[in-house]
Amino acid sequence: MSGRKARGRVISVVSAAIVRDGALLVVRKRGTDSFMLPGGKGEPGETEAETLQRELREELGCGLHSDGLALLGHFEAPAANEPGCLVRAAIYRGDLDGVPVIAAEIAEMLWLDVEGEEDPPIRLAPLLNRHVLPALRDVVA
Repeated sequence: MSGRKARGRVISVVSAAIVRDGALLVVRKRGTDSFMLPGGKGEPGETEAETLQRELREELGCGLHSDGLALLGHFEAPAANEPGCLVRAAIYRGDLDGVPVIAAEIAEMLWLDVEGEEDPPIRLAPLLNRHVLPALRDVVA
């Protein structure tokens, strides 16, 4: 995690790093232009795993196999869609339990090559580009 102090509001989220055949599932929410990991904010009393399952069911119409869920890490970076805010995320690796379909606020989803270009042709959220992809490359390598 970065040692820098946040200047604005801190947004805490739980997200899923779903890698299949060397590709990472990323989503873009309606009204935004940056791709990010599926997931979101927790509800009061929810565990991180419960938040992840609920958010994925809402966004992708499927959940994660709970037996393979593993923490990739805790990371923070400037929020992609809220200027002046910082995103603090718990990122879990896991396998989908079902076939993902676009739902809720998701406008687009795609599979991004984890070992691909350092600067992909799509816009990535800072958290994904600066922290999650490098961490996944270390795990996958």
